[in-house]
This record gives sequence, structure tokens and C-alpha cells, in this order.
Amino acid sequence: MYTHVAVHRSHTMADEAQPPNGTDVVDKMTVEVAEMALDAKEAAGKEAAGGQPGAAEPAAKPSDKETNGSATPANKPVCSAAFKEQFKAFSKFGDTKSDGKHLTLSQSDKWMKQAKVIDKKITTTDTGIHFKKLKSMKLTYEDYNKFLDDLAKTKKVELDEIKNKMANCGAPGVHNATPGKAAETVARLTDTSKYTGSHKQRFDETGKGKGIAGRKDMVDQSGYVSGYGHKNTYDKTH
Repeated sequence: MYTHVAVHRSHTMADEAQPPNGTDVVDKMTVEVAEMALDAKEAAGKEAAGGQPGAAEPAAKPSDKETNGSATPANKPVCSAAFKEQFKAFSKFGDTKSDGKHLTLSQSDKWMKQAKVIDKKITTTDTGIHFKKLKSMKLTYEDYNKFLDDLAKTKKVELDEIKNKMANCGAPGVHNATPGKAAETVARLTDTSKYTGSHKQRFDETGKGKGIAGRKDMVDQSGYVSGYGHKNTYDKTH
């Protein structure tokens, strides 16, 4: 818009400044040169903007949410195969005759305790109530998923969070207990150097037990009198 106004103003100034002696030809040439320079400047600007007149700015890249239709899930996806294998393992836990297709409430609670799903928010009372809703002493894999879904909704806990913990809690009976105080206590109780009284007499200097000699007064039949301190020091060469 400013370019056309400048050109129009140039025309107007040329007409107003036209001398009566016929020098309007020179002024028209000046105006034409100015118009050509402005046109060249506009063309250069269009090429820099995208090569085509009126080219719009590139569209913004759609977000991951728009592309996928949903936001990236906060929880890690549940591995169904791992969860199913854990179901089979715990269904045989404590029952050697189990075929791995059914899970009892007791086995379920052991699984949940090991996975730390049962805590202050979810208790064994909650699991018992929801388990018995299915009116069966043993649940199949499909029914067990219904049980977990119902439990998660009632307690307002993410189902995927529960399943992830249960799928990655390790083999049945494996607890990630941290050794510490228990090991120190055992070491202190088995340190024979700290024993006193009659208990101290049951072990030698290396900590090895003396057996019956440490529990009973054995008769010394070596021939030496009791309390003799130079036993076995006699020079037998004489």
C-alpha cells in the first residue's frame, strides 16, 4: 500500500512541478524508473517469503496429542504376557496339583502383598469383598481381570498401575528384603569371642566348638596332675 501511495505521490508532484517549457518528458522517465525499482523490490520480497505471491506461513506442526488422538499415557503399558505368566505362577504357589488356570483368594492376596498392591489404601478386606462378588472360590484369568477392574474402580486406583506392580514383582515367594539389622544381629549373636561364663568354655580360640569336651568335665588321663602348666614340654632325649 505504501509503495502505490509513493508512486501516486510521485505522479502528483511531477504534474505540479511540470514547467511550462515542456520538460515533462524527463519527469515521466524519472517516475517510470522509480516504479520499476519498486516492482523489483516487491518481487524480491515475495521470493524470500516462499517463492509465490500471497504464500502463507507454514502451518504449525501438530502436537503428539492431535496426531495420535490422545495424550501420551502417564503409566507404562502393561505387558499382558508377563502378567499372565505371573497369574500361572501364583496359581501354582502352594498347590502342586494346580493346572495354572485358576487363582484362589489366598494366592491372590499373597501375589498382591508381594507386589505391594495391598497397603493402607487396599486391604485384604477389600480384596475379599470384591473376590466374593464373582461367587467362586477360584477365578479364571478372565474373571480375575474383572475382579481387578472392579477393585481399581472402587478404590479409585489406576488399573494399569496395579497390573504393572503385579507383573514385575518377581517369582512367587521372592521378597526384596533389604539385609541390614538382621545380619548384624546374627553376627553379634554368633561371635564366640563375646561369650562369657560356661558358654565361653565351649569354644576354642578360633571359635570352633569343642563338642562334648565343651559341655562336660573330661577326666585327664595323661598322667599329669590337674593344673600342671608344662604338659608335653619334657625332653624325651634324656
